[in-house]
Amino acid sequence: MDYPEELVKLVSDRSKEFQLEGFIAGQGPLQPKLMLVGEAPGRNEVVNHIPFSGAAGKELIQAMESIGLTRENTYITSAVRSRPYKIVERFNKRTQEDETVYPNRTPNKKEILAHAPILDYELATIQPKIIATLGNIGLQRLLGTKWQISERHGEIYHGPVLELTNQQDRYQLSEKEYTVVPLFHPAAIFYNRSLSEKIAEDWLTLGKLLEKEEK
Repeated sequence: MDYPEELVKLVSDRSKEFQLEGFIAGQGPLQPKLMLVGEAPGRNEVVNHIPFSGAAGKELIQAMESIGLTRENTYITSAVRSRPYKIVERFNKRTQEDETVYPNRTPNKKEILAHAPILDYELATIQPKIIATLGNIGLQRLLGTKWQISERHGEIYHGPVLELTNQQDRYQLSEKEYTVVPLFHPAAIFYNRSLSEKIAEDWLTLGKLLEKEEK
């Protein structure tokens, strides 16, 4: 998506104090079958500017294909549009030298708030009929911290979502109502293989909802 220059500058100014790298726009059609809201770009995404292009992306694409979705009919974005990183000093046993590395990390609440104007703009522009969140970050950005993916995955929510106030310093409930389906982040399977059945069931629930919407 091409964002207005003033919007990108606003988010850049709001993000200056944080350890964030790059800026990757959301991608997909403006009239998608589904909007996916993830967490934040990773190292691969910063390089190639393709959302979910790493190992988690392969899992995501497989799940999408299982219910007839592709990158061409799905809009993919995230709560934060820059890569959050941390600075780690460590000793490399292979080279026998000290080194500094910058691994990915989970975005914090202030960073999510700083990037909130982007997601608000995407929601207003696309007006998605159905939104699926991937993991806790996307879920809580839209529905609040009381929503935990481990407890609410696969549920179908219909109602307002969180958006910035006019002061842009906190959230309020939107007047418009949305349909939201919380899904596990595709990377969750790497850490807990026992989730595979639940993940498949949740995507099946989403697929049935999309079929119903198309009729």
